Amino acid sequence: MRILRPHYLDDSGQVCYVMVNPGGAYLGADLFLVDVEVQAGAALLLTTQSATKIYRTPGSFAEQRMALRLGDNARLELAPDQLIAYREASYRQRTHVTVCPTSSLIMAEVVTPGWSPDGSAFKYEELRLRNEIYVCGDDGAQMLALDNLLIRPPLGDVTGMGFMEGFSHLGSLMVVDPRVDQALADELHALTAAYDAHTGVSLTAHTAGTAGLILRSLSRSTGELNHLLQACTGLLRRRWYGQAPLNLRKY
Repeated sequence: MRILRPHYLDDSGQVCYVMVNPGGAYLGADLFLVDVEVQAGAALLLTTQSATKIYRTPGSFAEQRMALRLGDNARLELAPDQLIAYREASYRQRTHVTVCPTSSLIMAEVVTPGWSPDGSAFKYEELRLRNEIYVCGDDGAQMLALDNLLIRPPLGDVTGMGFMEGFSHLGSLMVVDPRVDQALADELHALTAAYDAHTGVSLTAHTAGTAGLILRSLSRSTGELNHLLQACTGLLRRRWYGQAPLNLRKY
């Protein structure tokens, strides 16, 4: 993994770093370790140069383990390009997050099936995406949210009832911030009605002075999910920080 030089998208002081995989994709038995610390008062936008591609993984799965730590009044916006799982791919992704009660975290991700020779979807074997979020307090770290997603396409018909309800693409947005409440969750859910996607929102209980929400959308288009998530993060950026929506065009 490589990191491009830091740059700034506006005059807010939020620094942007771009992660690059020189190999172009994840392969069988690959293990990537990503460790990020945002110190007190700092603001970071972390993105990728291009889509994360998981190719065939004969013999063993590919894996990414990411540790994120946010200090007091620290802010992290994680906005990678989509994760694409190709034919016969098996992938595990584990993200461990530790925040302070005053930290602000926004994580967005889109998962899409890759191309296969016969043109059919869901030819990958398995995707496991696990997110653990802890909040530091006087009594140590308390778990705020555990999100464990397993996508294991069955053999045969994989687009009917019971398996993603006929949809092929999955979008997720996770927000941890003291300003998260039921009204915000309702507003974000209402915002998603303008897009061709099926969306639900879960709200966590307040822990050590902060709270979190998870928004998950099913669609048939990477572009549609990207627009939906950008609308949600754009609302938060404008309301909380007076910033414009993200424009991460990379071509």
